[in-house]
Amino acid sequence: MGQGGEPHRGRASDGELGAAVARAQDGDEAAFAVAYRIVQPGLLGYLRGLVGDEAEDVASDAWLEIARDLGRFRGDGAGFRGWTATIARHRALDHLRRLKVRPRASALEQDMLDLPGPHSTHDQALESLSTEYALELVSSLPRDQAEAVLLRVVVGLDGPAAARVLGKRPGAVRTAAHRGLKRLASRLGAEGVTDDGPSTLGESR
Repeated sequence: MGQGGEPHRGRASDGELGAAVARAQDGDEAAFAVAYRIVQPGLLGYLRGLVGDEAEDVASDAWLEIARDLGRFRGDGAGFRGWTATIARHRALDHLRRLKVRPRASALEQDMLDLPGPHSTHDQALESLSTEYALELVSSLPRDQAEAVLLRVVVGLDGPAAARVLGKRPGAVRTAAHRGLKRLASRLGAEGVTDDGPSTLGESR
């Protein structure tokens, strides 16, 4: 994530994504494959945080809906990223309802959140994790914090876009993401981190 907690790697390919989506809407199947390649890693990481091992099945259902409704989409690459995340989230929640899985509690005591350490530790902590372990840790967070972190860091959405996916105010999503990253940093103890900029979870260097 970049300055102020803004994801930056997702944005780097948003121009290419927007162009691919536009071509796909005109019937270019190869362009749809490009859009899939750009979006799928982050989307799958997000779903893994929500439904665990069932993520690929849920992602498949989501992409069927995305393909079906592609002509209705209006927006740019960043907008497409948010639109697909919204569809994936709905499919994940449907899946959880079918399994009758109760969502995790979404509240923590404030004194547990006020942990010491520099702000940069949040990003550095994520940098030090493998993707699988990172998603395991993120999924252990309260649900609102986990979703905020996944959407911001894994999917690459900015605050307002993540808020639209979750149906919340941007300030609430920023707070949840900040608290989630702070809690992750405390669990890691900030050991073995470097000063290098963090990569988006789900992306290889």
